[in-house]
Amino acid sequence: MQNPGETMPEQSQRTAEEARNTGRGWTLTAVCVATFMLMLDLTVVNVALPDMRATFDASFSELQWVLDAYALGLAVFLLTAGSLADRLGRKRVFNAGFVIFVLASLACGIAPDALFLSVARGVQGIGGAVLFAIGPALIGHEYRGKDRGWAFGVFGGVAGLAIAFGPLIGGALTEGLTWRWIFLVNVPIGLAALLTGALRMRESRDPRAQRIDWWGLSTFSGALGLLVLGFLRGETEGWRSAPIFVMFAVSAVLFAVFWLIERRLGERAMLQLALFRNVTFNGISIVTLLCAAATMSAIFLQISYVQNVLGFSAWETGVRFLPLTLTLFVAAAVAGSLTTRMPQRVLVGLALASIAVGLALVTVVDADSAWTALLPSMFGIGLGMGLFNPPRASLSIAVVEPSKAGMASGIGETFQQVGVAVGIAAFGALFQARVTDLFVGSAAGRALGDRAEEFGEAVAAGGGAEAAAGIRQPELAAQVDQAARTAFTDGLNDVMLVCAALAALGALVSFAFIRTKDLHESALAAHDDASHASDAPDASDTSDTSDADSGRENDLAPDTAPVR
Repeated sequence: MQNPGETMPEQSQRTAEEARNTGRGWTLTAVCVATFMLMLDLTVVNVALPDMRATFDASFSELQWVLDAYALGLAVFLLTAGSLADRLGRKRVFNAGFVIFVLASLACGIAPDALFLSVARGVQGIGGAVLFAIGPALIGHEYRGKDRGWAFGVFGGVAGLAIAFGPLIGGALTEGLTWRWIFLVNVPIGLAALLTGALRMRESRDPRAQRIDWWGLSTFSGALGLLVLGFLRGETEGWRSAPIFVMFAVSAVLFAVFWLIERRLGERAMLQLALFRNVTFNGISIVTLLCAAATMSAIFLQISYVQNVLGFSAWETGVRFLPLTLTLFVAAAVAGSLTTRMPQRVLVGLALASIAVGLALVTVVDADSAWTALLPSMFGIGLGMGLFNPPRASLSIAVVEPSKAGMASGIGETFQQVGVAVGIAAFGALFQARVTDLFVGSAAGRALGDRAEEFGEAVAAGGGAEAAAGIRQPELAAQVDQAARTAFTDGLNDVMLVCAALAALGALVSFAFIRTKDLHESALAAHDDASHASDAPDASDTSDTSDADSGRENDLAPDTAPVR
């Protein structure tokens, strides 16, 4: 019924706006559920590896592929997924990725052997790449102004929660049911989110999209796949071994070929090289890589410390990381409202500075510390990660016109996942070498003689207590146990200082290379609207929304607000 004093056009406009607001809420829900699931699968598997080994009688190398296959599939197809989404339709490609992810999760849950599980994990990573690459573009399509900041705050908080809650959820499912349920739980949740997306999301695409750049897709995927695989397998195969050298060499050649292809194609290219002339694009890409490399490797090593040195179970470890989790969630909510209220470089720079301080605070931990010694570090890292995730996701699409959001989001997520793979590989190798050297140089190491290096490697892998328990002389066993704890914590401190330096470098890059004037006019218009606290409808919505009444696909024409 029409309200008194309200004309029919006004009533129709209000009804359409209410429908749009409802639809965008469902879109955010579907994207956040997808993000939580795929980020959770980055960490949840670690706590279930011992049970998988027992089920399949698998070797360490076979289990390593269970982890590497997912990371590889996730990293390689991010840019490809984003580019395809701009051409074929973001809703269509997003839902296809959901189908792949859910079916692969089911295959993981019923896997008969380790090889089948590894292959299914690779396919799961491909589905996850599609979801991760397109999610920020879908959010950016639906939200404007201060609402966009809030939406990306929720998105960033959910991503951080998944990382932090991984050990807790993995431990609960593994201990309460079986390890298979860490994958099977994705099926009902994923189907519900998929149905929501299919019914409630609006379609969007680039109206000027050219035909698919198959040569670019092939060369980039091959180059990035070999690069990530080289870092993932470098420690196992040996950094100077022939296979690793060949991987890196062929990767470099394919990247060169890809660059030549994209340069020749121009507007038809899947990656528009003109983006690299944008200072802010380069800045946020570098900062994303540095932050991912520093924080993810640090969290993995700290979890290893709590589990393997302090002796807590996966569930108990997850509970003790709740301070980081809750701090991250609160900070992400705050950061969402700050993305349109303060310069982006300041927010991102403060986030990286907080992470650097938090990582440096790990140095208060020694061989005799309780888990509470990590609390200052947890608060610092949680605050920084929470402040960083929302503006990172927002900036990744703010540097381009809305029609290119999928490509830009794919690039941003590619830098993040490459940072994760490179960081864990590089800092993991540094940690192992440092702990081994510290143990070999200790009095206990000298007493063990030729066996010292073998024991040192076991200590770095978290098996110090088991190694000490295998020694028959009680006095030497106690000495080895203490030396193992000391070597592990001292090695942890050394690596965390390097990670802190990397995060500090990211803060400097943020302040120097993230500039408001480099953002696309649509992002500048949204920023201005929020800054002036205007209640008027955002003008950019008229050119970046689909027709809710007719169901037509949105053409996403570029906004026309003037660039400052």
